[in-house]
Amino acid sequence: MMVRLVSRVSMARIGVVDAARRPGAEPAPARGRRRRGVLLAATILAGLAIVPAAAEGQTRRNPPPDTLPDMTVEAYEPRSTLVVSGAEVPRAKYPFVDVHLHIDATMDPAQLERMVADMDRLNLAVGVNLSGGTGDRLASQVQAFEASHPGRFVVFANVDFSDIDNPEFGVLAARRLEADHASGAVGLKIFKNLGMSVTDAAGERVRVDDPRLDPIWAKAGELGMPVLIHTADPSEFWAPMDEQNERWLELKLRPGRKQEEPPTWEQLIAEQLQMFRNHPETTFIAAHLAWMGNDLDRLGRTLDEIPNMNVGLGAVIYDPGRQPRTGRQFFIDYQDRIFMGKDSWAPDEYPTYFRVLESDDEYFPYYRKYHAFWRMYGLDLPDEVLRKVYFENALRVIPGIDRSRFQG
Repeated sequence: MMVRLVSRVSMARIGVVDAARRPGAEPAPARGRRRRGVLLAATILAGLAIVPAAAEGQTRRNPPPDTLPDMTVEAYEPRSTLVVSGAEVPRAKYPFVDVHLHIDATMDPAQLERMVADMDRLNLAVGVNLSGGTGDRLASQVQAFEASHPGRFVVFANVDFSDIDNPEFGVLAARRLEADHASGAVGLKIFKNLGMSVTDAAGERVRVDDPRLDPIWAKAGELGMPVLIHTADPSEFWAPMDEQNERWLELKLRPGRKQEEPPTWEQLIAEQLQMFRNHPETTFIAAHLAWMGNDLDRLGRTLDEIPNMNVGLGAVIYDPGRQPRTGRQFFIDYQDRIFMGKDSWAPDEYPTYFRVLESDDEYFPYYRKYHAFWRMYGLDLPDEVLRKVYFENALRVIPGIDRSRFQG
């Protein structure tokens, strides 16, 4: 094909020359311009024809875009080509207390045995069950754990808001807490329904800092029971669900988590912090880094202002894990105020926590993409800080933990 194209170009050039020699031919300048034009056109046509000729017999490496299969955000899982040193950390360097578990002591005995075996493998010495309930349920939880695995679990009580309209609600709830403490509860857990979905008979939202609840917080302080409280959710749950929302995928997969105002995220957090200020004699642990893990400077200022406030790491290791320098300094600066906790019981997810806290590894995956599509970096915390986060802070704040499990 190449030869034929060249022959055609040559014939075109000969034709132009012959025309110039015939009687009545155009003057030389005109003939030159026409000849150059014909030669240019012929050359271009030959070049266009040559390209497919050169490609004949070759296989196209990439299919046209319109023939590629559809790709969704959920399905997109690119493999990293980055080659860096690092390794998983399957077991915590020190025995630790998980201050944020939701389990049931009355689960199938075989299931509980598997859980304890996994705890041993992870170096999880003591688990804190935050779903103890109140009254008879609380008592049965404490008794069941102690009967099957003494010293491996402690239990926090919960508040029953069903009689919130009783004028004596605060006093009654404080008495129930006192009874739960006598039954073996070592702390109090407040779920996020307070401030978001708990309402009174008038349909009014019960604020986190509602004065009707003051006797509860006061009683907890009197009894030496820390209060671990979950208020609000990630602030992005209140933001427009658009291409700029960092939690867009989570909201798509879990649409029930989308929040609408009122109340605003800022309002809920302000109510929680005001409640902490109102009860300086009570020790509070704000779950999930108080949802400020994405702004550690702000969280640090808040901890500076409110000395009875602490924070837990449940379900938010993805935030310090994406800011290794700032995150490391935060842990060092507030090493006495941070508590290890995971939230949902999933043994295969703990190594990500260990790797973030203990290693200096770079760019490794988080275990749940809809929480964090970004990669993690190790904080390489000093041993002194690790010991406090893993167990020393819990031993200082939570009564009833078997200290013999943390020797050495």
